[in-house]
Amino acid sequence: MPSRFKDHFSGVASGYAAHRPTYPPALADFLAGLLPRPDTAWDCGCGTGQLSLLLADRFRRVLATDASPEQIEQATPHPNVEYRCSPAESSGLPDACADLAVAAQAAHWFDLPAYYAEVRRVARPGAAVALVTYGNPMADGEIDPLLVHFYSKIAGPYWPPERRMVEEGYRSLPFPFEEIPPPDLEIRRSWPLSNLIGYVETWSALRGMEKAEGRGAIEQFYADLTAAWGSASRLRLFRWPVAMRVGRVAAQASP
Repeated sequence: MPSRFKDHFSGVASGYAAHRPTYPPALADFLAGLLPRPDTAWDCGCGTGQLSLLLADRFRRVLATDASPEQIEQATPHPNVEYRCSPAESSGLPDACADLAVAAQAAHWFDLPAYYAEVRRVARPGAAVALVTYGNPMADGEIDPLLVHFYSKIAGPYWPPERRMVEEGYRSLPFPFEEIPPPDLEIRRSWPLSNLIGYVETWSALRGMEKAEGRGAIEQFYADLTAAWGSASRLRLFRWPVAMRVGRVAAQASP
């Protein structure tokens, strides 16, 4: 099956590993708690393993797949995690091998009907399935309006159309599973200025913006951030709301 993989992140894989925020442990606790026996999790579109590592502390085995070889090369090793380079729609995993199928900050890039077919093949009957995303960062003080303006007005025209699904918290995505209400969660990180700049550099919109305009507007944004930040070593709090679609994989009907 051909993949519709749109590779916005291989070129920034090292920055992705260093600067993308990790998920709250409560997310992994919730996902593991959906299962009577959290044995095997499939983390699809795993990137550099942000969620895979959390799942590895709660599941005996994590099968972590991503279509980008550069992302897999930058992934953090863990004895319970098996990283594989494969597209979401054709994972190469065995039939009925996973108790959990999860995709974190990735499902908006998938061919969803093909991915859902793969979930039904790879997941065991009664397995949990979850699509996880996090929204735009919210900052303290005078940093927040600078971020909002740059995200929406300056970088706005260069966001891929799939970004709208993230902004909507995946509410508009088709989700053909019996839904389970998720908890309210958020990512919280206290960062110095360098971490925020490194995070912004991983944004998919910046690739198109650089190609069309160069880096002038980007560097001006960083200068504005620096002026507003204060001491470069100062830590500022950032919060990302976590949104989820969570469900249960039904048993296949007998022929």
